[in-house]
Amino acid sequence: MNLLHGDLIQLGLAGRFDVIVHGCNCQCTMQRGIAKTIRKFLPEAYAADQQTIAGQREKLGTISVAEIVRDEVRFTVVNAYTQWHWRGKGVKADYDAIRSAMRLINAQYAGLHVGYPLIGAGLAGGDWTVISKIIKEELTNVDHTLVKYVATGA
Repeated sequence: MNLLHGDLIQLGLAGRFDVIVHGCNCQCTMQRGIAKTIRKFLPEAYAADQQTIAGQREKLGTISVAEIVRDEVRFTVVNAYTQWHWRGKGVKADYDAIRSAMRLINAQYAGLHVGYPLIGAGLAGGDWTVISKIIKEELTNVDHTLVKYVATGA
C-alpha cells in the first residue's frame, strides 16, 4: 500500500489514478464525507449510484462505476458499497462488504493504479487497522495508494 497526502478527487482529475474508489452506503444519498464531494465534482459517480436500488441490502459488497472524462483525463470512479446506512452511532462499516468490494476491484482493475481514502474508517466508524489489512490482502493485482486528505486550495 502506497501512501500519499492530498485531495483524492483533485489527484484523479490531474490524471494520477486510473481508478478512484470510495465507500458508499446502500441508501443512494452520497450526502456526507468524500461521497458528497464526489457527488458535487464527479456527478457521473452519483448518477451510477442512482442506477442502483436504494436500500437494497444485496448491494453490500458490490460496486457501481462511472467513467470520468475531463479534457484529456480519463479515469473510473468506483462506488464501493461498504456500509448499509449512515444513521446512529457505532461502527457502520461492514468488513465483509469491504473485503468483497476489494476483491471485485482487484479482479476488474488488475494492473491499474487505484487510489482511495480511509474507506470505512471515517464517518462509518470502522477500525483502519482492520480495514487496511483487508485492503492489503485483497488488492494484490493493482498498484494501490491510500490518499490521506490534505486540502490543496483548489
